[in-house]
Amino acid sequence: MTSAPEESRFVPVIVPDAAEVSEVPEAPAVAPGGGVQVRASDAERDEVAAVLAEALAQGRLTSAELAERIDAAYSATTRAELVPLTADLPDDMRKAPATGPLAAVERQELSATFSKVIRSGRWVAGRHTVATARFGALIVNLADAVLPGREITLDVNAFCGKAIITVPENARVVDEGGALFGKRSVTGSAPEGAEDGPLIRITGKSTFGKIVVHRGGRGSDNPYVWWRENRHQR
Repeated sequence: MTSAPEESRFVPVIVPDAAEVSEVPEAPAVAPGGGVQVRASDAERDEVAAVLAEALAQGRLTSAELAERIDAAYSATTRAELVPLTADLPDDMRKAPATGPLAAVERQELSATFSKVIRSGRWVAGRHTVATARFGALIVNLADAVLPGREITLDVNAFCGKAIITVPENARVVDEGGALFGKRSVTGSAPEGAEDGPLIRITGKSTFGKIVVHRGGRGSDNPYVWWRENRHQR
């Protein structure tokens, strides 16, 4: 006597909700050699900048190459992105312990006294830059400059002079300065979508002078032309 076949059981298939699937963390990035890419730190970026600065001092890099490589160093997110920046330099330079970050990256001073000084184009700005105009005009364009890190400070002071500063269009500007018998005009809040833009702190004082900070992309991108067009404004 044969037994009756067992009834087939229905096993429901549970399909995960789309929201649950999106919550699954992504796998870390894998380097070409098979290892996980390690994130670079600010200290490691500074070390690379110091090596590149020494290469410039020895004549191994031009000023333009220095600017491009430092820009790439401070834009790097992983250690693997930092390696090619010094790969063509001597081993003793790359392996020597860094004594500190590039001096020009840490601090710079720009001044115009009884003269007109323009700083524009591709150049390496200081993490802390002092800009002073005394009985003169100082015009500084940061739109194409290399900014070392996510935050820089501009200490802008004008005494019986004018200081015209152009910041990148996506910059977040914080005004922490003042004015005494002078004029001070600093761009307002960051434009929409500028969350990843550099943070620029503006300090200093306008005394019987004029300080103007405006964004690149509004009006002329040439700060000298912008200054000529607006120099008679009161």
